Amino acid sequence: MLFFTQCFGAVLDLIHLRFQHYKAKRVFSAAGQLVCVVNPTHSLKYAPTRCAVAQTSTEQSSLPPCHHHEAVHDPQLVPCMCPLFSCPWEGHLEVVVSHLRQTHRINILQGAEIVFLATDMHLPAPTDWIIMHSCLGHQFLLVLRKQEKYKGHPQFFATMMLIGTQTQADNFTYRLELNRNQRRLKWEATPRSVLECVDSIISDGDCLVLNTSLAQLFADNGSLAIGIAITTSKVHNSEAEI
Repeated sequence: MLFFTQCFGAVLDLIHLRFQHYKAKRVFSAAGQLVCVVNPTHSLKYAPTRCAVAQTSTEQSSLPPCHHHEAVHDPQLVPCMCPLFSCPWEGHLEVVVSHLRQTHRINILQGAEIVFLATDMHLPAPTDWIIMHSCLGHQFLLVLRKQEKYKGHPQFFATMMLIGTQTQADNFTYRLELNRNQRRLKWEATPRSVLECVDSIISDGDCLVLNTSLAQLFADNGSLAIGIAITTSKVHNSEAEI
């Protein structure tokens, strides 16, 4: 009986997920957009944040070196960019994508335009929805976070970051679009580099910000569909085509 109950619950979850995917696909199929259903994950990294760790490391680097145990740190190594966990991993920027896929099981989608369907928007903060987006020869990290910036007032923050340097990120423009019930909301900006902390991007307000009531206007049965489009600047169009 216990086995049957567990299997039946898993089947119901699968049916619910397939139904959400079908609804989103039916809505956006006319535009030829790829739909990705993204389930929420409770963030486990709100201990000392990576920003605080990075700041501490910077402060320590300004102190006189210790002559007893002098460690040499490779400046080309970057920390783990996953905003969900306090991961001690360090590596070169070129292998960040494989680390995120293999260790943190973050999915990656191909295509210049996709639909990011975040489920279970009602879950309490802090909650994250994350996916990688591959297009135009580069990989991007989309983060949607539900967070209480002010106590008792949860907000949704959505941002797109390039898995690369800020110089590379300046060559692109990303657009996030919400469209439902004859309402449309767009956010367009230059992506930030993953070398920056997600927490600092949210603190700066350089992202799409929705309060709970505004998010509800665009939500459908607890899910929020965000259209994503990435383009290159005109100056770099010829380079992208090559």
